[in-house]
Amino acid sequence: MNKQDLRIIYMGTPEFAVPSLEVLIQDGWNVVAVITAPDKPKGRGQKLIPSPVKETAVKHNIPVLQPTNLKSPEFLEELKSYQADIQVVVAFRMLPEAVWNMPPQGTFNLHASLLPNYRGAAPINWAIINGEKETGITTFFLKHEIDTGSIIFQEKEPITPEDNVGTLYERLMQKGSKLVLKTIEAVAAGQINPTVQDESMFKHHAPKIFKETCEIDWNKSSLEIHNLVRGLSPYPAAWTTLEGKNCKIYKTQIEEEQNDKLKPGEFETDGKSHLTFKTGSGKISVLELQLEGKKRMAITDFLRGYQFKN
Repeated sequence: MNKQDLRIIYMGTPEFAVPSLEVLIQDGWNVVAVITAPDKPKGRGQKLIPSPVKETAVKHNIPVLQPTNLKSPEFLEELKSYQADIQVVVAFRMLPEAVWNMPPQGTFNLHASLLPNYRGAAPINWAIINGEKETGITTFFLKHEIDTGSIIFQEKEPITPEDNVGTLYERLMQKGSKLVLKTIEAVAAGQINPTVQDESMFKHHAPKIFKETCEIDWNKSSLEIHNLVRGLSPYPAAWTTLEGKNCKIYKTQIEEEQNDKLKPGEFETDGKSHLTFKTGSGKISVLELQLEGKKRMAITDFLRGYQFKN
């Protein structure tokens, strides 16, 4: 099938979805419309800000639809009018069947894990939080239950000890765009053989991250806390309280156990170069943090300007 003969509707909202849209446009595929979230008010003036995907679509003169209700008859009629052959979904909301079942070639999604593992809203975070050494990306056809459809392609990606969610997000975003392109090429060539997900491989969910998810439990092991910090850095960031103030922690280092009288959650510092917390299994040093009302900074810069109460 000719690239211009395959009519594609693209659905996505955040930065993660931009490279996949860009690669389809740059490779000459016929993206006839983009569906994204409504503009959101931001900042002091509450100015309406478009999503990164909308900005990309506008730049390339692609029509943009921003429905508040994906089930509304008006939206469904407008969507139908574009006569798409296939829909591509990257980091968008859950779709009703009336939407995902509309195009004759179906709707496929890019998910940042090796399905069936880490189904859910935050697969990159949870893979690191759980101490995984490997994750990946998957394209699959949508069906009723979230993240359960038949797999088209998968590619693995190692997670290094130095990775946090920011570095892994960046790699998976770029790798994902190439997989979206590969999937579209296979669809156009009629060369896809989707496989049903193997439920015996399912081990972990990847639910949405809430503020309470991010609070550090100092009774946990140093490794668990270190992985929590990595899995939430740079956003939304793990947090604790430091002398009664909220403190986000972005980078840590596991220390060798030493015999002392500290209890989990208690800390020691020389006021110059280190701030070390007792955990359930040893100690962990904070290397980067942001105290409530202050900027994010390295521990040495923080200690230079902070006076502890005790």
